[in-house]
Amino acid sequence: MSIVCILCAPPLQPRRTRRGGVCVLTSRRRGAGPPGGRMVAGAFPIAKLLYLGVRQLSRPLAARIKAGARASPFFRAYVCGPPAQLYHWVEMRTKMRIMGFPGATIKPLNEEAAAELGAELLGEAIVFGVGGLCIFLEYARQASNTRRKEEEQSSTLLGLQEQVAELGLAVETLDAQLREVNRLLLDISTSAKK
Repeated sequence: MSIVCILCAPPLQPRRTRRGGVCVLTSRRRGAGPPGGRMVAGAFPIAKLLYLGVRQLSRPLAARIKAGARASPFFRAYVCGPPAQLYHWVEMRTKMRIMGFPGATIKPLNEEAAAELGAELLGEAIVFGVGGLCIFLEYARQASNTRRKEEEQSSTLLGLQEQVAELGLAVETLDAQLREVNRLLLDISTSAKK
């Protein structure tokens, strides 16, 4: 059975085969695979697979960093605490305004809750950053592929234009030679008539 993209392949076509004396119903896509039924190795999107692997590995990495941030006093005080307090302040200010209390004072989080919230924010920022980096790298790869293809097309176009110009010169040369031959033939025919 051939491996075919399910989005762009033709619909499945059931067929019956005999295996070991038993009739088995299998499915094969119409027009799938090369003639003769042999598989052809195509271009597998390795870059996309690597990006997916990096994103999957970023989650456990983020969990380890969160655990380290919770345990380290420096991370608790300077890395996790301030973003957590800011997030808490913005969230509570927004909630209070929605409920109709615009001037309410907001108490800061205690150190333990701030460290927990900050570690969660740090973990989410790491996963988000890795995902954004993967998207950026994929975009850069696609842009370089597109640029390379455009350069190849432009060089091919320039080569074809040069060939057309050379052929135009050759046609002009042949046209001049043909006129010269016609002139000589007319001179010969007129001199032979005299």
